[in-house]
Amino acid sequence: MTRPMCFRLAIRALLALALVSAVAGTASAEWTENVLYSFQGGNTDGALPVGRVVFDSKGNLYGATTQGGGECPPAQCGTVFELTPPAKNGDPWTETVLYIFKGNGSAPGRAGSPADGNVPAGGLVMDKAGNLYGTTGYGGTGNCTLLGTKVGCGTVYELSPPTQQGGAWTETVLYSFQGGKDGYLAWGDLVFDAKGNLYGATEYGGGYGTCNSPYYQYCGTIFELNPPQKSGGAWKEKVLYSFKSDTDGANPNGGLVFDKQGAIYGTTFFGGNQKCGADNGIGCGTVFSLSPPIKKSGKWLEKVLHRFRSDPDGAGPEAGLVFGNAGELYGTTLGGGSSGLGAVFGLLSTGSKWTESVLYSFDEGKNGGYPAGALSFGSNATLYGTTSSSHVSYGSVFQLKPPTGKGQKWALDGLYSFTGPPDGGNPAARLVFDRSGNVYGTTSKGGNGTNCSFYGCGTVFEVAP
Repeated sequence: MTRPMCFRLAIRALLALALVSAVAGTASAEWTENVLYSFQGGNTDGALPVGRVVFDSKGNLYGATTQGGGECPPAQCGTVFELTPPAKNGDPWTETVLYIFKGNGSAPGRAGSPADGNVPAGGLVMDKAGNLYGTTGYGGTGNCTLLGTKVGCGTVYELSPPTQQGGAWTETVLYSFQGGKDGYLAWGDLVFDAKGNLYGATEYGGGYGTCNSPYYQYCGTIFELNPPQKSGGAWKEKVLYSFKSDTDGANPNGGLVFDKQGAIYGTTFFGGNQKCGADNGIGCGTVFSLSPPIKKSGKWLEKVLHRFRSDPDGAGPEAGLVFGNAGELYGTTLGGGSSGLGAVFGLLSTGSKWTESVLYSFDEGKNGGYPAGALSFGSNATLYGTTSSSHVSYGSVFQLKPPTGKGQKWALDGLYSFTGPPDGGNPAARLVFDRSGNVYGTTSKGGNGTNCSFYGCGTVFEVAP
């Protein structure tokens, strides 16, 4: 993927292509991995799954793919899929494509709608009624252009289950971003608050800064989307904060989290410091908070909690955050750390100040490097995550155990190392657990699909102890 598509996706893609050409590592003997589904790409199936998957009450998995489903400039259209577990142990999971995005109507053999989205850029969230919600980077009614072609500014969409068994799912565009002072290129997973409002991030737009100009305008936003008061009404969007780069953040990720007071916490991939390592002054990223206004008509207040410095600190947090039991924050950086291969960090509040600690720096061992996904908590305060690739593997699933005594360090155990096609490769999304403690996630490469590239179309996997 070239720079005009999306600066961060380009960085991730270049890392993957440069690193997976080496000999892959062997699988860990401790945990067992099972590829539940290999995407096939082309005009009928998805490719390059993105963001987290979600379970419904029956044990079905749902997710989105950035590509597949035909051609929708400036990329492929993308899909939403369902994976149904087998009735008998040992049988394969069954994949169903629930929806193929139409983009601007240019997909071969199909008449699309300019108001539809394309290129999903985040995973899914599910409400109590079983409706799915996500974002697309392009499409919609916005007048954003890329290299002279109108591509739309992205959307937030809802996918509703059929009213009768065997029927089709229904897609509804809840909001089309407009660019300019509004957002552009919605990015990452959405999150609900207790009142049913949706929150997320756009990588560009907002009206401030010159991030990745002339391809994209401005440095990104955090937005809120309020459901209609009456059935059939329109959702209403509000930009809560626009990033300005420089000492402020730039290019925020999704996967936002709330504290008990309703404040929002997240990360930006760039921004923070004028100069940091060898990044030519764009900054190594930030952790930020947004505090809700005291008065209903007031503004949300942004505060930078930490500015990354690259070495030995992390650089380029690609994903969102997770709260610990004591109110501390945990996350990953795609780069930086002691070896430049990324890090796991923690942030602890000490009153008015937050203190950052690097819990683990990846060092090119069997566990890989470049963690691109968010962390998840398992039992016993253990963190679980993935690395996207390294010179010795196609990425890994790891667990990070907290110190058991004073003066001890967090201990990382590699649970599984991906081996590339027909196995998965390059995981880059938050992991989820089933009731038995098994871990599920996606890989953006690998599998047995042949309609994408030598590196495969991606997989959904399970890792079990």
